[in-house]
Parts: sequence; structure tokens; C-alpha cells
Amino acid sequence: MSTTSLLASLPVPDRAARLRDALLAADFTADGLLERLGAAAYAALARSETVPALRATRGDGPLDTLVRLFLLQRPVPRDRARAALPLEEALADGWVAEEGEEIRATVDVRPYGGPEGEDWFIVSDLGCAVGGAGGASGHDEGVVLGVGGASTTLAGITVRTPVGSALDLGTGSGIQALHAAQHATRVTATDLNPRALGFTRLTLALSGAPEADLRTGSLFEPVGSESYDLIVSNPPFVISPLAVGDPGARLTYRDGGMGGDDLCRTLVQQAGDRLKDGGYAHFLANWQHVEGEDWQERLRSWVPLGCDAWIVQREVQDITQYTELWLRDAGDHRAGREAYEARYEAWLDEFEARKTKAVGFGWITLRKSGAERPSIVIEEWPHPVEQPLGEAVRAHFARQDYLRSRDDAALLADHFVLAPEVVQEQVGLPGAEDPEHVVLRQHRGMRRATKVDAVGAGFAGVCDGSLSAGRILDAIAQLLGEDPVLLRDRTPEAIRLLVEEGFLEPAAT
Repeated sequence: MSTTSLLASLPVPDRAARLRDALLAADFTADGLLERLGAAAYAALARSETVPALRATRGDGPLDTLVRLFLLQRPVPRDRARAALPLEEALADGWVAEEGEEIRATVDVRPYGGPEGEDWFIVSDLGCAVGGAGGASGHDEGVVLGVGGASTTLAGITVRTPVGSALDLGTGSGIQALHAAQHATRVTATDLNPRALGFTRLTLALSGAPEADLRTGSLFEPVGSESYDLIVSNPPFVISPLAVGDPGARLTYRDGGMGGDDLCRTLVQQAGDRLKDGGYAHFLANWQHVEGEDWQERLRSWVPLGCDAWIVQREVQDITQYTELWLRDAGDHRAGREAYEARYEAWLDEFEARKTKAVGFGWITLRKSGAERPSIVIEEWPHPVEQPLGEAVRAHFARQDYLRSRDDAALLADHFVLAPEVVQEQVGLPGAEDPEHVVLRQHRGMRRATKVDAVGAGFAGVCDGSLSAGRILDAIAQLLGEDPVLLRDRTPEAIRLLVEEGFLEPAAT
């Protein structure tokens, strides 16, 4: 099927503003859905369970009709559809279609709440809004999914400072482009799948956002040598044998067409040349844990020259868990035992050939610093965090700049304050006179915790910006009966760690 005919099968966005007005008038919004469905039915939708929502929308009001039509994809009577939306326009523009005396949706339209309370709408293929495609198939160029956990994770970790230009690489249904349009003067969105660009156009139009520059192609090919202040990508990162010649490789949204983790590596390595000075690039990625190789060193080799990096591994799965996850995502578990086991064997054969023992998942953020001594922080952090993290990511790189510019003498001359929402916990046996150890814990952002000794606890406790670090250490040395010179010599490393992890902040900032 040609690109022209594929895009012709999608709705026309020209009169999306009229449809948007109707959706808002019916309170077809994220908040409106929660109120109408109730918490249990609303949460069930995120698990792709529709029965509770069907039971909650047995009325005949406009909101009930729109939920059944666009979220649950059930046909509704013509008169109810006419009462809920501009029916003739929606039919003519292709948002809905006639089915006898009933009206059915041609696309999934899902309310999505923006970071500042905006009422947005994400448009995707029917049956592909949440929880993966679930084995959905249809168009040769691949289905287009709506918003899932990966999409919202990437949106949450992205730095949201005003920028001149942003690139959403592998845009899918357009959620990252929609976010970027709120703080970027110019947004470019690319995708190998031309239907994805059509859905991005619909998402932006129905959400009342400016149009983006939409380009078809793989990786950075559509943008050539152009550079950007912000690059975001939720790429097809799945490491599967489907990407290396299997004729069943049809899930464009997840299978990247390169072996192993080469697609993610290539994307990260090539991003450095497309970033403007001071610009950020944010990626979700999978990477191999290879026998005899340190996974952190593997990722360190991906970081392009001139860039600082912060790479966070959020989860690790052994190859059997990973295989089962993505076979179920594709619906292969419903293809019969013989076919399922053959596909399972193919995945394990591929991992064995590459000496892959596990697969990691996480976030990769680059910042074009041009520093002679780039900061590359690679860590494992499977613990809960507080989204959105964009400001925490920006602050992380600001702290790297600060620490790079300070030797130990300068560090001790500076003033610090304890970061907001940091508390101190004393751990020990009940009734003991002194704690076994003291823990500093963050209640925001990454929600880190770190164990400190008596000097570290005392130092953090009095950091209110009024005294320099050196003077605080001198006072602590006097209290503990220690040599102040020795304490000044051995403490800067601990201070650097507390600053790097966000427990302490330079008072000037």
C-alpha cells in the first residue's frame, strides 16, 4: 500500500478545533473521565480492561457516548453520536464511520492531562492506546500506539526549559512533540512509519498545539546535519531476532531493524553531532548485559565526545523474562504452542549467539557541554522516583558544572544549604544511646538515601548558607577533638558526593 493511501485512511485534521470544542464541552478530559468512571474503572482502563468502564457509561449523556465511542471503541446509536459531536463533520473528516444505524470510531482518541493542567488528546490506532499492541496487527507499515508507561516516563525526565528548536525522533502518536511544542519555538518530528506522522498531526491539531515539521525516515537521516537544542526519542529499542531478518518483523513501533542493542547505541552516538551547545538529548533504551563485559563500560563507550551523560538503569531482566515479555506483547503466546516455542527458541538462540545474559532498561540523557573532562555518571536505580524529573535532571548537570569548576580549596571556601525535603534518620537499636548510623533521605526527585558518619551528619545539619564549608569543619573538629587540618583534608570528597547527589546545594544557587 502506498504512503498516500495509508495517510488517506486517517482522519483529516482541518476541522479538529470543532471536534475539540465538542469533546471539551462534554468534559471528555482526563479529570472528567476520572470523575465519571470512578478510580477503579479509570485504573482498569490503564490495564486494558474495559468492562468496569462499560458498566460506568450505561447512561445516554454526551460523555458516556464519547467514552464508549473513542475509548472503548463500541458502536453508538446515530442520535447519541449527533448529540455528542458535530457528526456530519466528523463523518466527512473520517474521525467516525457509519455502520448501519450506528456510528463507530475509526481511531482511538484518549484524553491526556498536560503538565500545567492542559486538556490534550492523543490519537492512535484502534486497540493500541495502552499496554502495548497486544498482538494488534493490520497495516503493513506497523500499528501506531498511544500513550503508555514508556511515553510518560520520557516526557517526565525531559528538561523543559524554553528552547528554539526540538526534535522528536520516532514520534509515534506524537506525545513527545506535543510536550515539546509548549516550550520550543520550532518542533521537528520524524518517524520511519508515515502513518505515525499522520497520527502526530492529528494529536497536535486535536490538542490545539502548533503544527510540527513532520519528516519520514530512520534515525537522523530525515534531518541531515541540522542541530537542535533538545532531542527526545522513545525508539524501537526491543532487542529481538525480529530485527535481524525474521520475516515476522512487522512491529515497527518496537523492532528497530538492527541487531542487539545497535540501534540504541547508534542513536546515542550520533546525537552528539546534532546537539547545539548546551542542548539536551533524552532517550529510553535497552542494552545488553554481555558475558565477560561490564555493562557500565559498554554504555560509557556510547557517549559521544563533547557530551556529559547521566545514564540510569531502572530494571534488569534475564533473557527468559525479557523474551516472554515481548512475545506476549506481540501476541505470539496466542499463536499455538508449537509456533510459540519456535519463536521463543529463536530469541534464545539470538541471545546465546551474542553472549547476552540479561537486558537492562533505563534512561540516557546527554548534554552538549564541550567540557575537556566530561561528566559521565552511570548508575543503577530501581527505586521509586517522583515524576516529573526534568528539573532534577537539569539540576544534576548544573551540579556537575559546579563541581568541575571547584578544587578542594574552592569547595571549602563555598557556602552550602541543605536541599529542600531532605530529612535525617537515625538507625539503631531501640533505647541505644547513640545511633549505629545516620541516613540522609530525599523526599523529592530521585528520592535518594545515603549513609553518613558523625562529621557528615553534623556538617549537613548546620548548612544554612551562613558559614563556609571550611569554617563548619573547623567547628566540628573542635567539638570532636580532631585535628582541623586533617579533617579539612579528608572531608572534601564526602562533600562532593553530597553535592553530586543533590543533598547539598551551593548557597549562591
